Amino acid sequence: MTASGCAGGPGTERAADKVTSITALDYYTDASEHAQWSERLDACGKAVGVTVEQHSVPGASLVPKVLQQASSRTLPDLLMLDNPDLQQIAQTGALTPLNRYGIHSGGFAQGILSAGTYRGKVYGLAPTVSTIALFYNKDMLSKAGVAVPRTWDELKAAAARLTRPGRYGMAVDANATFEGTWQFLPFLWSNGGDERHLDTPQAAQALQLWVDLVRSRSMSRSVLNWTQADVHDQFVAGRTAMMVNGPWRISEMNKLRNLHWGVAPIPVRQLGQTLVTPLGGEVWTVPQNASKARQAKAAQVVACLNGSAHMLALARQNFTVPSRTAVASRFAEQVPSMAAFVASVERARARTGELGVRWPKAATGIYTAVQAALTGEQTPREALGHAQRIATAS
Repeated sequence: MTASGCAGGPGTERAADKVTSITALDYYTDASEHAQWSERLDACGKAVGVTVEQHSVPGASLVPKVLQQASSRTLPDLLMLDNPDLQQIAQTGALTPLNRYGIHSGGFAQGILSAGTYRGKVYGLAPTVSTIALFYNKDMLSKAGVAVPRTWDELKAAAARLTRPGRYGMAVDANATFEGTWQFLPFLWSNGGDERHLDTPQAAQALQLWVDLVRSRSMSRSVLNWTQADVHDQFVAGRTAMMVNGPWRISEMNKLRNLHWGVAPIPVRQLGQTLVTPLGGEVWTVPQNASKARQAKAAQVVACLNGSAHMLALARQNFTVPSRTAVASRFAEQVPSMAAFVASVERARARTGELGVRWPKAATGIYTAVQAALTGEQTPREALGHAQRIATAS
């Protein structure tokens, strides 16, 4: 089913309530991203008969600003949120459920819907999403006679053979932030680990893999401080043969003619396990305000942004995955380098899917455990026991 605004009901516009402009708030402060989204918002605004006044703030400032605006009842008409933040904002009562405006969510992968859902109601929809996969240097693997790894044992063997002076076999972001947690989740989840119960053998096995890679010197100890951008820089400079990263790196890698790279699903512990990766991306929402007419127009813009044409255009611009399964399948055929990401998104999970607003505590526990285990301060089992206490602290 195609997203659409309702023609009647609560959002019906009366002549006296005619709306000619609405406001939108996001965190697209990068000049090119801001321009791209301005183009989309302008197009959708024109389609529904309004101009969209776009405001962008730095990512770290968005949620505090929204909470302040909710308190003072000065929320924008249209609000973009990073999907893990939706639960926190919806909990305050600041958002309106999208079914109120006749917006349908058919055709979206379940994980994507979960990311925009709070207490059984869909409050936000993402035109495109992202996840992470394994990038590899084709020339390095070929020269070393190494096949693209599919299992953890194959990953460790490949990383060891690819490591040499000035180059590591593998790189991840294991820093002490939610980004570090994000990178660890495919290893945790695919092995049957669960953020509700971090102190399990399955979780310890996943963390032991990263410990083994560092101890064998197949992965730099500096991963404790690297961001995903740093990991990318190591890869394109030839200082690592493989890395875990997202599709947003593809546009930069495509500019390097001498870099021959491929992308594959992140390996699982043993063949037969299902790869489960975390879902990234931003959802668009309609906040509460005093004007039902403005809300209705904002909802029509949300519906427009989630139409197939805009999904495909955004996916091509940003190397992201269209959120509707059928559209994503067409995109994977058109852009083969995105096929691994499209396949992973079909089974990807929202980070807040299990714990809702309690997710940040678990995320903190996870990256704390990764740091403790990789530095050797604690064994994976000890570190994850501590992580569970952090996650369940009141």
